[in-house]
Amino acid sequence: MRRPEPGERMPTRDARIDAYIARAGAFARPILERLRADVHAACPAVEETMKWSRPHFMYRGMLCGMSAFKAHVAFGFWKGSLLLKGGSRKDGAMGQFGRLTSVGDLPTRAAIRALVRAAMALNESGVKSPRRVPRAPRPPPRVPADLRKALAGDARARRGYQGLSPSGQREYVQWLEEAKRAETRAKRLASALQWLAQGKGRNWQYERRATR
Repeated sequence: MRRPEPGERMPTRDARIDAYIARAGAFARPILERLRADVHAACPAVEETMKWSRPHFMYRGMLCGMSAFKAHVAFGFWKGSLLLKGGSRKDGAMGQFGRLTSVGDLPTRAAIRALVRAAMALNESGVKSPRRVPRAPRPPPRVPADLRKALAGDARARRGYQGLSPSGQREYVQWLEEAKRAETRAKRLASALQWLAQGKGRNWQYERRATR
């Protein structure tokens, strides 16, 4: 196992990523845990963090990140275009590995770890990511009927929702849409209205903890 160089930070594990994995769907948790373990095995000095409400891994800059969605997981390298042929997305998913729905969809441990080490080498050499063509900003999400009705009857929550960026609005909508039971969705809607009325984003608990 590679030893950290003098002055290099020791590996870190972020409690927010523990919480993120715990909240993910049952199919997603083994995938996320496998990816996390492979990154740590290949890069003992890796630092974990949350960016854009998703787990990311750092080593002298951005290495890679992973995301759990309702029916798939995505994983990608920050400099994927330099690591993988084409480096483009597959199946319209984020990252370079398409829609991961089981551990069996992942490349081998050896392949993932080799890519992590290659990404480390790029960062150590100071190689910059190729300039990306700016993408058109994503429009605000479609507001579900129950949220739209609730916001219409709560002026403070409506102002809080309208004050969020499209990505902030999307986090609330996705959280509601991921509820599998009507009772769970109703509870989440009530919490959302309370937090929005207070001007809080969906992940305000973790944001506050991160600033301590």
